[in-house]
Amino acid sequence: MTFRLSSDAMRLAIPALSLTLLLAAVFWLQPRAMSYIGLNLLFNLAVPIALATIAQMLVMAVNDLDLSMGTFVSFVACVSATFLRDTPVIGILILAGAIASYAALGVVIHLRNLPSIVVTLGMSFVWGGLAVMLLPAPGGQAPDWVRWLMTVKPPLAPMAIVASIVIAAVAHLLVTRSSLGVLIRGIGGNQRSVERAGWSIVAARAAAYGLAGLFAVLAGIALVGLTTSADANIALRYTLLSIAGVILGGGEFIGGRVSPIGAVIGALTLTLAGSFLSFLRISPDWQIGAQGAILIIVLALRLMLNRLEKREKRR
Repeated sequence: MTFRLSSDAMRLAIPALSLTLLLAAVFWLQPRAMSYIGLNLLFNLAVPIALATIAQMLVMAVNDLDLSMGTFVSFVACVSATFLRDTPVIGILILAGAIASYAALGVVIHLRNLPSIVVTLGMSFVWGGLAVMLLPAPGGQAPDWVRWLMTVKPPLAPMAIVASIVIAAVAHLLVTRSSLGVLIRGIGGNQRSVERAGWSIVAARAAAYGLAGLFAVLAGIALVGLTTSADANIALRYTLLSIAGVILGGGEFIGGRVSPIGAVIGALTLTLAGSFLSFLRISPDWQIGAQGAILIIVLALRLMLNRLEKREKRR
């Protein structure tokens, strides 16, 4: 039991070390970034990415994968920039319906024993089509309260850092401290044992997908608050970024092994990586490949850790 705790701590230490080293490199390349304004610019887009990563983490906790995350966040952004501003009641009802649709998606995947990758890939076209119908061209405007919330300046640290800490704390309490979170991770670890204990797998999966939809809705709203307008393709990269953030943060594709705090750290690392590569004057065409290289390095460290863990268990 003692080694398991130390192993989990080491899993969290890897993304934390990656973020620290990357931040130190940025400060070395650009010392002026070591300020309130500099940190705010570096992590400006971290909040929506962190929320989308938590949403993806909840889906991965039940051994599924959501390939519609980017288009869903884009759809939410379009709703936020149109209905949520002009007719808030209708906007809230649309977003509530979207969350309910996410929960229903989890139920359908379980009852019909369908591969989540295929189903969510199909849903990505649905969300993308709805987003285009709402905003065929970039436009709309963020609600005033959302814009204020995302641009407010706390006294000690930038809003992006404060919000990321809050997101990590809430997700940690939800996933690791609540009975629902334990149940969700239990489905990913051993679904049959959860069934034998008398719990409803359908209800738990619906809750996992519903919570994922809620965090994704918050991601879309936060994104509009930062960009002030929306576009049907505004968050397409969030699908891969959210998956990479979970993996960077110590999560795994199977087994229900996820880390909410690590996932937020992974999202911050991916956000910071873009600025770091820009400071190195690397072309945007190569930046995606460079971010992939960072992910591969972290995964290699994780693989070494898993092998060490297996050796210790054999002893």
